[in-house]
Amino acid sequence: MNRITTLVTFLALAHASVGGATLDVYWVDVEGGAATLVKTPAGESILIDSGNPGTRDAGRIHQVATREAGLKKIDHLITTHFHGDHYGGAAMLANLMPIGTVHDNGIPKKNPDRHRRNPIFPQLIKPYRDMKVEDRHVVKPGYVYPLKQAKGSAQVRVTCVAANQKTIQPPANARLARNPLTGTVPEKPEDLSDNANSVATVFELGDFSFFDGGDITWNVEAKLVTPFNVISAHFGKVDVFQINHHGLDSSNNPVLIQSLAPNVVVFNNGHKKGCNEGSFQAVKGTKSVQAIWQAHKNLREDSHNNTEEALMANLTDSKVCKGHFIKLSVSADGKSYVILNSRNKETREYKASR
Repeated sequence: MNRITTLVTFLALAHASVGGATLDVYWVDVEGGAATLVKTPAGESILIDSGNPGTRDAGRIHQVATREAGLKKIDHLITTHFHGDHYGGAAMLANLMPIGTVHDNGIPKKNPDRHRRNPIFPQLIKPYRDMKVEDRHVVKPGYVYPLKQAKGSAQVRVTCVAANQKTIQPPANARLARNPLTGTVPEKPEDLSDNANSVATVFELGDFSFFDGGDITWNVEAKLVTPFNVISAHFGKVDVFQINHHGLDSSNNPVLIQSLAPNVVVFNNGHKKGCNEGSFQAVKGTKSVQAIWQAHKNLREDSHNNTEEALMANLTDSKVCKGHFIKLSVSADGKSYVILNSRNKETREYKASR
């Protein structure tokens, strides 16, 4: 038996020993916006945010969904908040493929940013309001999304942990110790933008967990883990943390990141957006972090906050960007996961924390 045959046989046996399908997460490149696509072991799809208006981002999401993930439909669309780089591509995407249930904070009638006027907001939100979908649902902390389960795979569970600046409550009858990080980092002035209202979600498969907080900001981040670490009480350590707010410093409170204690952090940044100094250093200063992956190389002249080049999906500016994605695949038993850079096929394997 030659080496290639031996390897193929080994991989087949390894897959058979685990059984079931993987949980796959794709960070679609929407140039500093947000579009995180999840395919469950049962084949259902969850899209968190839909990038910017226009054809580019919707087209990239559609391409990854259909060609890479083999999907024909977006079963669940979670819109974290109402900024154009998070909801803008939804209406165009609805023209390209069916969308099932839309989950959000409820479509506002006027600009939800309290610190600035935007009289044309009703016009901007109209395509999202009018797009063809099967259903709409307003989410609240503690809501568990109704998902199918796959035979042979660990149970998948998706929970809303924050929305409209409210956070999930501690588990019933839990006796929690005070988080020792409470009060170690000062609050920031109240965030009057809709970022603070972002829907935050935790995905679980067996021992694996993944946190996506949209653009949730500093003070609300702290509410999730202080004075009691409610996230840890519900989910234990978080394996993968999608950096909040693309890595801007109005988010990514070090108390949150250290309390989540992720193994891997993924920056959904743009070539000149995100990866700010405070956020990047907060991640690097968290002892649990084994690796940082980035959607884009940070090309700002005043900043050199970048991970190793092998873990960056895109190295150029948006004019010539190919839109490479990052893919995470969690084993069916939820005990390990592999992350792939589609640009160079670099892969790294990690063990789940719980």
